[in-house]
Amino acid sequence: MSKHAFIFPGQGSQFVGMGKNLYENNPQAKELFERANSILGFRISDTMFSGTDEALKQTNVTQPAIFLHSVIAFKTLVTATPDMVAGHSLGEFSSLVANGCLSFEDALKLVSIRAKAMQKACEQNPSTMAAVLALADDKVEEICAAIQNETGEVVVAANYNCPGQLVISGSIKGIEIACERLKAAGAKRALVLPVGGAFHSPLMASAKEELAAAIEATTFNIPTCPVYQNVVAKAVSDATEIKKNLIDQLTGAVRWTQTVQSMQTDGATHFTEVGPGKVLQGLVQKVFKEAVVDGVN
Repeated sequence: MSKHAFIFPGQGSQFVGMGKNLYENNPQAKELFERANSILGFRISDTMFSGTDEALKQTNVTQPAIFLHSVIAFKTLVTATPDMVAGHSLGEFSSLVANGCLSFEDALKLVSIRAKAMQKACEQNPSTMAAVLALADDKVEEICAAIQNETGEVVVAANYNCPGQLVISGSIKGIEIACERLKAAGAKRALVLPVGGAFHSPLMASAKEELAAAIEATTFNIPTCPVYQNVVAKAVSDATEIKKNLIDQLTGAVRWTQTVQSMQTDGATHFTEVGPGKVLQGLVQKVFKEAVVDGVN
């Protein structure tokens, strides 16, 4: 039987004006945005609807903003019941609200703690990420490992987005060396990204500690359907395991290619991206060409 997967985007999908239509045309959405404003202690909805690109790009704003757009769209526009859910990085929190594992309020609080802790880790450790195009994953991993061994600089594979697109993460020097070597090894591009830090790398260890304490203190319910988590790229339904994987995700890789492959193996044929942008729809089609993909926002 073919299954319907709901997937939720991560950082990078934000845009000024996101969620404004929902707020203006849907009383339930408006109520949820206002609840979020009071939980966060500032009017994030104002920044989302009419702020500057710069204000929206701050990690501690971006993450709750994308989460809110995704979850409020899911709660107010989606009538189908997911057979499975997944999210890219931050999107994993949205997916855990969609399958009932986390409440809206608890998930928003965790996202806010995560975003602030990550921002702090970025300020403590100037670091960055780079997109590597058209080079085999194992080749990228091999080159990153060699640089770490030789120089002691942190550089790791962070986001396996789709075949031929892998994002690496690490110290500024480590990433610079890696970009040169990866191009020499045949990568079509190795391009430093405009991000504030080395997400999904060991340089997020301090943020991981802070998030772990908050996650351990939060109630996780039995989910209504499995979540395919970034670090293990397979179906998980046990609340204790979900918590562990969510914590490990901060310093571990986002295995999106492998996640989509697992969902496909388990019967998913229809993928609906819920939230801002269409990034994941494009990635799913690159992994699984026959998939039906659409979006809700």
